[in-house]
Amino acid sequence: MKDFYKNTLFYYMLAPVVLALWPLFLWLVYLPAVEKGWEREKDYYTRSQPVIEEILSLDPERLHIADSKTPAGQFDYANAVQKVASLQRIPAGNYKLASGMLITTSGQKSQSARVSLKDVNIAQIASFLSTIQLHWPDLQCNTLKVTKRKDSTDSWDADFDFKYYF
Repeated sequence: MKDFYKNTLFYYMLAPVVLALWPLFLWLVYLPAVEKGWEREKDYYTRSQPVIEEILSLDPERLHIADSKTPAGQFDYANAVQKVASLQRIPAGNYKLASGMLITTSGQKSQSARVSLKDVNIAQIASFLSTIQLHWPDLQCNTLKVTKRKDSTDSWDADFDFKYYF
């Protein structure tokens, strides 16, 4: 039996069989799966249209935020953090912001900041990060440090290091 696998004739016969079965397998297995997936995505798209229209009617500003690059004077860490913190019901005393200077490197302007959230739950931390990056796509979170507070079961401190590219 060991000699069977050492025989090169076995591989010369196996390769054409595999190459002949591959298109057949694609046609019988993968193509129907792709078609079902395409139909599922079309159905998901048609069901999501009313939700998208409702979101745009409530917050039409989202289109302008995503489409346009904000000029250097419009983005402000203080306003951005305050807006997102209030949306997440984080009191003003529970967050601290320290922003750096505007730096230009190779024609690219950027500004860094450190945001510290104190005594928040893990859902607020996740929502804070996703919301702030949704509203300002050029904002990147470089590091996130989450530490558990000992006084409660779902009480955390989070330190974010952000960098905004103008």
